[in-house]
Amino acid sequence: MELKDIVAISGKTGLFKVVGQTKTGAIVESLIDGKRQPVFIHDRLSSLADITVFTTEEDRPLRKILQAIRERENGGPAPSHKSDETTLKNYFATVVPDYDNERVYFSAIKKIISWYNLLHEKGLLDLLNEPEEKDISEENSTPVENPEQ
Repeated sequence: MELKDIVAISGKTGLFKVVGQTKTGAIVESLIDGKRQPVFIHDRLSSLADITVFTTEEDRPLRKILQAIRERENGGPAPSHKSDETTLKNYFATVVPDYDNERVYFSAIKKIISWYNLLHEKGLLDLLNEPEEKDISEENSTPVENPEQ
């Protein structure tokens, strides 16, 4: 499994592993409860490998943000995504000091932290070690606030 096989689905909580393809979409398995379900072409899926976060310089791949959290926490869990807004914004600012606080909403910060903790809980942080591909995929990446494919 690779990071590109883990997806977020707009309107659904958590992360999902793509386990198969169909004529009209894909079959995904929830990382939270292991339940499988079909997703269709009209569902908005975003691979974690394609998501980026707005910074004051250039958009940063989510992989690098998650790696920075892992380094800060020495491979342990991050603070709960249910912590108060000030705590989470301050924490995120220590991990990504140059994030664009006008374009990165609090809901996105909560989502990123909850995704990190879910990957940690499921032992999937090693997916962040994959070699980065420096090609068209970074140019066509999806910002975290607009997850469409």
